[in-house]
Amino acid sequence: MDPTQGEAFAADTRRPGGGARPAELLTHAELATLTALDDRRSVRAMLPPLLALAAVLAAAATVWTPGWVLVALPVVAALQHTLFVLVHDAAHYRLLSDRRLNDGLGRMLAALVGISMCAYRVVHRLHHNDLYGPGDPDTALHGGYPRGRAYLRRKLVTDLSGLTARKTYGYFFGSPAANGDTGAARRPLDDTAPSLRAAAMRDRRTVIAVQVALPLTVLLLAGPTGLLKYVVLWVLPAVTLLQSILRLRAIAEHGAPAGLDSPLTAARTHLPGPVLRFMLFPQHVGHHVEHHLYPAVPRYRLPELHALLAARGAFDGAPPRGFLHTWRKVYADPSMGRT
Repeated sequence: MDPTQGEAFAADTRRPGGGARPAELLTHAELATLTALDDRRSVRAMLPPLLALAAVLAAAATVWTPGWVLVALPVVAALQHTLFVLVHDAAHYRLLSDRRLNDGLGRMLAALVGISMCAYRVVHRLHHNDLYGPGDPDTALHGGYPRGRAYLRRKLVTDLSGLTARKTYGYFFGSPAANGDTGAARRPLDDTAPSLRAAAMRDRRTVIAVQVALPLTVLLLAGPTGLLKYVVLWVLPAVTLLQSILRLRAIAEHGAPAGLDSPLTAARTHLPGPVLRFMLFPQHVGHHVEHHLYPAVPRYRLPELHALLAARGAFDGAPPRGFLHTWRKVYADPSMGRT
């Protein structure tokens, strides 16, 4: 289906310093191969985190000690974050080749973590189509860095206290916070195709129903003890640790940019080790420059895309950085500027 008005995720064709446009870096044949969806490959990539999440939750039925819970909480938060990443691919129509199956699975995964995939699709389109512009709903989260140690520390404490969760879930329901730079309040559902608006409204009601049904079902099947475990092991990490993970990834991707004239400088690619890959950059989501250049490329082909772009000099002026380098930039005193 050809994208209609209000549905397209635009590839960012801006280029810093008159460099090559993205369309000039790859041949049509290469781009066709990279954007082709492989359902088997996608499902194989999904299975390990889904099975790991099921195993951790199932273990709660027999193992429930303070030490085990302390270890399980960050693991569950990281796996919930992985579900967010899979929902992100579904929002881009990149999870499965069949549109109905793609949206059905995306909506199911999203409902489990309390977000609306259809509403997020609308909001996320604005981020892609106006990166760091007045219409970017994500600027309220990642804009303005570096802001200094005290600011970031205060924000992370607020995340861990659970106070950020209301804003986060409002964002994923289609009501992002006002743009921090312009102060403009966005109403993404007013700026989209009627079909997507209607789907978002239906999906939001479905998510609310699922979130009401889940604790009631646990209470019915496992009693008050099971409900307590559900709150501690599922709700608690979602409203605390997950909030910090989402913030850290957002500012790693876009905070303290070197420039705003291209995703090569307004976004970052990270090539993390296993721990950071699990906690912050699962499912190749660290390839964020590549994602903005070619949003039609599914997550499991992003390393192939990165290798092609690197070989052709796309990153010569903006090489991928380690997370510690990024951390120093966003954590720095504002007087140090942005590089």
